[in-house]
Amino acid sequence: MTEIEAFLQGREGDLAGLVREVTAWTAALGGALDELARERMEGTDAREVVRARVSGTGGLLGLSIDARGLRELDHAELAEAVKQAIGAAKGAMGERLTELTEGLGGRNPSMPGGDPLAPHIERVLREG
Repeated sequence: MTEIEAFLQGREGDLAGLVREVTAWTAALGGALDELARERMEGTDAREVVRARVSGTGGLLGLSIDARGLRELDHAELAEAVKQAIGAAKGAMGERLTELTEGLGGRNPSMPGGDPLAPHIERVLREG
């Protein structure tokens, strides 16, 4: 049993062990964020005329527009296509972040919100 599980069950646990577990969670999250920062994601608009590329931190790295598809778009449609492509790339970034952080921190899907501290926080809020 981990210290966080003991804490959740209201039992007295090893505070130093709990701090070590939280520190390990923090380090794992930091590693996942570092990995994401090194990655590049792409997205396109619905017509696949515009392709956007973003960094793992969400910065726009590049935008390419298909010349043939561009002929069919007016300026407003082009602007919308650019927004869609960037949104799709950032959506891919969010999905990748979810993949990288899935299972970090001892998350238990059966707990409210998957947060191991949620029951304790709810109890404190309820009981004071």
